[in-house]
Amino acid sequence: MKELLENGLSNLYQTVLNGKIKDVKDLTLSLLEGNFEPQQLIDNALIPAMGEIGARFESGKAFIPNMLLSAKAMKIALEEIKPYLNPEKKVSTGKVVIGTVKGDLHDIGKNLVVAMMEGAGFEVINLGVDVPEDKFVNAVIEHNADILGLSALLTTTMTQMETVINACERAGIRKKVKIMVGGAPISESFSKKIGADAFTGNANAAVLTAKRLIGK
Repeated sequence: MKELLENGLSNLYQTVLNGKIKDVKDLTLSLLEGNFEPQQLIDNALIPAMGEIGARFESGKAFIPNMLLSAKAMKIALEEIKPYLNPEKKVSTGKVVIGTVKGDLHDIGKNLVVAMMEGAGFEVINLGVDVPEDKFVNAVIEHNADILGLSALLTTTMTQMETVINACERAGIRKKVKIMVGGAPISESFSKKIGADAFTGNANAAVLTAKRLIGK
């Protein structure tokens, strides 16, 4: 029985890691129907697989297309697992509100961060693109978010990040939420200048930084 358990988890891990999107749905369902615990699949297959693809990306052994395929496979598996989850037993790593700032319509990088965050067990509220500051603030309050993620790809919109941070200050929530920023034109020095808590240059770093910020 133990060997069967290990093989099932290993198969799902490898399927997600290798981005086999055609196989992952049927495999996930067969494991669930074979009395695997849904949280067990998340904790022992999906999260480790996303962690590994992230580590490979960091070391130059995997690339963005590989990460996107793994992320898609993970999301397919997660959609099959969700109906089996007991909400009372599900343990979230933390809550993240994320979006691309006002005036910017780019979302590929943001969506990759979302997938990696979900793969690491975070509950993610994705606000999409062209998000005004009041929508960010309201979402943080509504969901009692641990982290606010701001994305921008244009030099003309990156200043909106400071606008959002100032809005959080005015709303009295700045000390209650950690703010992360990212995107092609963003730098560590810019992050510090506008008062963000952290800058990350890629999706895997975003996950690691998020965990560090909330002490996980």
